[in-house]
Amino acid sequence: MANAASGMAVNDECKLKFLELKAKRTHRFIIYKIDEKLKQVIVEKLGEPALGYEDFTASLPENECRYAIYDFDFVTKENCQKSKIFFIAWTPDSSRVRSKMLYASSKERFKRELDGIQVELQATDPTEMGMDVIRGRAN
Repeated sequence: MANAASGMAVNDECKLKFLELKAKRTHRFIIYKIDEKLKQVIVEKLGEPALGYEDFTASLPENECRYAIYDFDFVTKENCQKSKIFFIAWTPDSSRVRSKMLYASSKERFKRELDGIQVELQATDPTEMGMDVIRGRAN
């Protein structure tokens, strides 16, 4: 178990579900939360492949921090179908200071466990991860 300074431990299910999203595309998104009692990052919610970006953003709590992975499908100017895996660190301004610090100190270690993240976003309110931002960062 890692101590708080180096970040939380990462539950094996986190990596497993990420691999399923990346290789098999069995999930559209994954929302992770830090369980302070267990002192580890756990999977909170999985999004079905048919769900859209609005479903994903609606799954993020308004006043609590989360890590999230979103598999974004898009078409390039050359008309090629592509997908990018986004890592989003969701730290709303209204969340607790302790929670923000915990998520910030654990982020790098957690990201290292998930091999294949292509784009990273830090968002403190919904406008910082709006669809226009996602599209802009995907190209």
